[in-house]
Amino acid sequence: MPMSSSPEPVLDANLAVALNALLAEQSVTRAAARLHTSPAAMSRTLARLRRVLQDPLLVRAGQTMVPTPRAQALRDEAATVVRRLGALLAPGAGVDPAVLHGTFTLQAADLVGAALAPGLLRLAGQEAPGVSLRFRAEEWEAGPALRDGRIDLEVGSIDHVDPETRVEHLVTLRMAAAVRSGHPLTEGPLTPDRLAAAEHVVVSRRGRFTGPLDTALAERNLHRRVAVVLPGHLAAMTLAARSDVVCLVPTAPPGADCSPLTEAATALGLRLLDIPLPLPPLAIGMAWHPRHAADGGHHWLRGAVRRTLHASGGRTA
Repeated sequence: MPMSSSPEPVLDANLAVALNALLAEQSVTRAAARLHTSPAAMSRTLARLRRVLQDPLLVRAGQTMVPTPRAQALRDEAATVVRRLGALLAPGAGVDPAVLHGTFTLQAADLVGAALAPGLLRLAGQEAPGVSLRFRAEEWEAGPALRDGRIDLEVGSIDHVDPETRVEHLVTLRMAAAVRSGHPLTEGPLTPDRLAAAEHVVVSRRGRFTGPLDTALAERNLHRRVAVVLPGHLAAMTLAARSDVVCLVPTAPPGADCSPLTEAATALGLRLLDIPLPLPPLAIGMAWHPRHAADGGHHWLRGAVRRTLHASGGRTA
């Protein structure tokens, strides 16, 4: 006849807390006061502990109660268990970045990654030297990378998140036309007609030839020629720096300081021209899964991203 396994015992943490109070106070009344309950309730708890442990625990000796040998043997262990329970159930405390060790994986477009990496590396070196950073390219199609735990943070134009994902807006940018130094468009005012007549490079990881600029041009019965589509801004900006194609790049709004996102254009020697057409602003944000919301290390990472993107000015919403 097969043996039946005995059921798992039902653990009651309140009994451990009560046992610790009773053994420390050696008094039902004082233990009750310590736990903010009534002497009657504490007396019932002591009776339950006696049944569970099969030992009197505390016995009368004149006007006081004294512990049994079993109670004396349990005193230190009971105190340790209660301390560990307190630590287990305490709210998460802030984490000192200096003691962090591990790798954070961020998903970002190439231009966003190029803007973030120098500042994040500098902050990590100063505040969290045990932290390493890994940047991943954007997924071809909207994927569950945050939900699956393959990335810790997504930074960029957040438009494909799962319902539970947390999203925070970081900066609002506008699009400018980037051209090489000496480009014909740098001579004289830039008009919609001149912009449409130039050859363009379009940035699209999905290979699309059109975007908001084409919509704005079409409202004026204008059409531009897209010579090439590239999946990333850095490749498109490099091409613009070496040819006469026009590349659209995100930049700070009028009146704001230079955004870190435009530093790559400056490094390539590109000129940024105001587009004489109404284009929708570009919202840059960050997204993370709720599993990381209260994590101290992830909290440092999110703060470091904010400080990096705001270091040179980007206007917050």
